[in-house]
Amino acid sequence: MKYQRGVYAVEFAIVGSIFFILLFAIIEVGRLMYTYNVLHEASRRAARIAVVCQIDDTNIKTMALFNGANLIPNLTTANLSISYLDEFGNAATGINIVLVRADIANYQHHFLVPGLSRVINSPTFSAYLPRESLGVYHVEEDDPSSGFIDCN
Repeated sequence: MKYQRGVYAVEFAIVGSIFFILLFAIIEVGRLMYTYNVLHEASRRAARIAVVCQIDDTNIKTMALFNGANLIPNLTTANLSISYLDEFGNAATGINIVLVRADIANYQHHFLVPGLSRVINSPTFSAYLPRESLGVYHVEEDDPSSGFIDCN
């Protein structure tokens, strides 16, 4: 019996370390899934806002990224690009615009677990939507200033 001293402490150390490794792994996978969900939603929002706002509106990217709410760290308007495309997927302007594409690229996910300083480069998240008003609506003859939608 005297050789059994400290056995429970050793067992707890072994089982506890495995338990905490699994716990932190589950937390990190959950954070990664949340981050990917936010990136997907931001690309979808950007495409949706871009099809109804004027092409030269500078606030589209800010509105698409949740009006500056910092839902995930390091996500900026530099990660978001909006393209206006023709029916063949080439860049287009004016009445030739058929599709709007919003891409979130070059986002890096950082782990929070101490000692695990890995960085994961996220894939590019893209969303395509067909053009809608692009911020312009039919101008009535008696109201010439009513032709543009203000998306601010």
